[in-house]
Order: sequence, then C-alpha cells, then structure tokens
Amino acid sequence: MDTRLEHGVGMTVSVRMAPTLPLRFLLMIYGVYSADWGVSYSPSHICALNDSSVTMTCTYTYPTGYQIINVFWTKVLIHGLDPPDLSEDPEYSQRLQYLGDKQENCTVRLSHVTQKDSQMYYFRFTTNIPEGKWIGKPGVTLTVTDLQVESPERVTEGDSVRLTCKSSCTLTDGATFIWYRNSQPLTERRDRSDELLLQSVRREDAGRYSCAVHGHSHISPAVYLNVTHAPKSVSVSVSPSGEIVEGDSVTLSCSGDSNPSAEIIWIKGGTFVGSGRIYSLSKISSDDSGEYKCKSRNKHGERYSDAVTLNVMYPSRRVSVSIIQSGDHIWEGDSVTLSCSSDSNPPALNFSWFKRGAFVGSGRIYNISKISSDDSGEYKCKSRNQHGERYSDAVTLNVMSERCVSWSLGFGVGVIVGLGGASAALIVLYIR
Repeated sequence: MDTRLEHGVGMTVSVRMAPTLPLRFLLMIYGVYSADWGVSYSPSHICALNDSSVTMTCTYTYPTGYQIINVFWTKVLIHGLDPPDLSEDPEYSQRLQYLGDKQENCTVRLSHVTQKDSQMYYFRFTTNIPEGKWIGKPGVTLTVTDLQVESPERVTEGDSVRLTCKSSCTLTDGATFIWYRNSQPLTERRDRSDELLLQSVRREDAGRYSCAVHGHSHISPAVYLNVTHAPKSVSVSVSPSGEIVEGDSVTLSCSGDSNPSAEIIWIKGGTFVGSGRIYSLSKISSDDSGEYKCKSRNKHGERYSDAVTLNVMYPSRRVSVSIIQSGDHIWEGDSVTLSCSSDSNPPALNFSWFKRGAFVGSGRIYNISKISSDDSGEYKCKSRNQHGERYSDAVTLNVMSERCVSWSLGFGVGVIVGLGGASAALIVLYIR
C-alpha cells in the first residue's frame, strides 16, 4: 500500500490507498498520524508601524522520532503545489531573519515592513518521512499601518483642542507616543495616550503637528493647526525714517499679527484718510503733518496702533514786515521798529535786513532810534532756515521833518508846513 498524507490545521487529511497491507503495518501508520502535529503563533494578529521590524513568535510540534529536514515561512498557498519559501523571494530575502531552530522554535523577524507586507504568513516544516509535512494555518495576520494626526482644521484662540495620533489598527506593542510641533519635540514627557490636549490654545500654538511612537523611526505626516485670533501687536513704520522735507515721498506701513488677515484703515487726527496696509504720501506738504495711526480689524476684533507723528520740514515762506511806531506818521527823531515774521519748519533763526537792496542789519527785529529823513526808503527782510530762504515784500518808511500846525481863521483854515527848515512858508487858504 502507498500512503501519502499532508497535515495542517484546517486542511483535509487525504489518504490514497494501495492494495491491502497487513494489520500490523496499518496500526503503525495510524499511530504516525494520530500523533501531536501543530504550529502555534503568539499573537496571531500583529499591527505594526510602517518601516518597523516585526517579530512573529512561533512554536511547532511533531511526533517523537521524526527528524526535521526543512523549515520556512511562506505567504502563498496554492492547492496541489508546494508553497514558496519567503527567504528566496527577492522582496523578502534581505529583510527576513529566521530566529528559530529545527526542533520547536519557528520565530521569524521581518524588518522595514510596508503596507505591501500586510498579509497572512504561515510556517511550514517537513520531516524525514515524505508524508511527514505540516503547515500551520490559519497563520499570522500582519497589518502594517501609518500614523495620522487627526485635528480640527481651525480653532480660535482660547479654545481647548484635542489632537489624536491615529492608526488603522491597534498597535500590538504597548505604544508610547511622542508629539512634535514644527519638527521639534513638544515635551520630554512621553505618554501612552494617543491624544494631545491643548487647553486654552494660544496663537503661538499654531504650527505643523506630527506624532511618532517611541523606539520607531516612523513619524506621521504633519498636520497644520490653524489658530485664529483678533489683531495684536499693531504698529506703524515710516519710510524714510529720517527727516521729512516738503516734496518728499513718504510711506506708512501698518503691521500686526492677526488670523485671518485683517482689514487696515488709516486715521489722521481722528479723520479717516485711507485704507490698505500701505499708505503713501507723494510730494508731501506741510498740510500732511500730524499724528497718524492705523486700525487693524478682522472678525475676531480690532486694535489700533500707537500714533506716529509726521513733522514735515519746509523753507521759509509768507515772509512779511510790520512797522511798529507811536503815531500815524513817522517824524524825525521818532523811534521806529521793523519786525520780520515768517512761516518755516524748523523756525527760521537767520534774518537779514535790506534798504534799497543794501544790507543794513540782521535779526528778527530792526530798530531805528531817532529816525531822520535819510532813513526814508524801502525796506525788506530775508528769512532763512536750513531748507531755504525767502524775501518779504518791501515796506516804505516816509519820514516827515516837522510837526503839522493848524489854526482857525475867521474866513477859513490854514496849514503851515515847514519845508526843509526854510523860513519861507506855504500858506494854503481854504475860502468858504
């Protein structure tokens, strides 16, 4: 009789019978196949991280007196064909390490696993008896997973936020989770919880979050946590930053921290003057001098910047001369004061006086004490600061030589005016 048997958990035991054998030999064959054959996996389901190493712990048993000839792991079962040895598969040969023996330990390690390795794996052994073969099935189910961070897309400052480090299956090893923000570890403390709780979140908590399991190189893809908040740290900068002279072009820039982006408006002395992050003044004039501030506003609130002052420098202008005298007329011997005034920034400190184009003095005030007829004429002043100079219009001093005398006559009014100190007099009569 020719007998051929294949053993396996869940497999059908088939017997092909030849001509009848003696009873003693039949009893021997029965004893072979009723012995203890088996493969045990612990655990039978493994969940592992991408790029990690997986150890599939395994033991096997067979009847006493048999000698193990061949042991290997496989993942393919085809009815009627011998399964292939994984160690001869190019995809596995460099990653598979058999840690067992040819007695009872069939443990194997598979390194750098990927999601393509998610399979059921089986251990098979053969003995020195052609019919003494065994494959342990069902085998070990390996699931390879990635880590993913689950978080809300957008939160508002002050909210509490819970981030979860998720995988498609429960990791077989007791996982200790590590959290990163912008690729930097958040804390040295390691936690067996797969959740990260941020209480009263701040805008500084915004960033790219990822998670990992201690002892493994795999890090989850980063997820951006967007923390929205009202405008903060609003300020104004001026360019150019130095002295501003009339005719220059000046740019005011409003900056601040806000999420979402803020609307910007500009205020000068309490009056709206423009909008947008940039406020430009081309060919600036003295009328543009004053205090400026910007207001930043989004749906969460608004904030003003501190005020900045624009002080526009300009040369002297609107230069004029005023005459300070005691009466309506200027007489010889009187004291006369000429005062020069101007509009300039910075205020003019240099004043010059001219009579008929000739320089006669300096200073904002020009005094003539005991004026004479020789002092009659046109006077003007020149006002100057570091940005320019300007002349006033001319004023005329008309110095009279004697007092006017008037009297009444019975038939009219007469006026005698001395001419040049001469004794002769001009009498003007007005006849009623």
